[in-house]
Amino acid sequence: QVQLVESGGGLVQPGGSLRLSCVASESIFRFSILGWYRQVLAKPRELVATITGGGSTNYADSVKGRFAISRDNAKNTVYLQMNSLKPEDTAVYYCYADRGVLRSWGQGTQVTVSS
Repeated sequence: QVQLVESGGGLVQPGGSLRLSCVASESIFRFSILGWYRQVLAKPRELVATITGGGSTNYADSVKGRFAISRDNAKNTVYLQMNSLKPEDTAVYYCYADRGVLRSWGQGTQVTVSS
């Protein structure tokens, strides 16, 4: 099973930016969809953004216009650029990769938006 390793989380002030990275242990060409979820303690995971092999993207309404997902196939990496961050964006962010019915998850990276 593929290993996914996220990085780039941290503490940022409201209005600030962060870029999350998710590096896969194998070629991301093998995955039909890659994306990011986020989770606040004791609440269900929320889908944030997805990107297909063809580069089509989709976003949760709560992040449209502020977040951008992208992929670098040469680096086996998926990114989540997060701008104009709000306190309600505070969560653990998880990347995932789908291949057929198999979904793989990263370990998560904490994002905290606070002054």
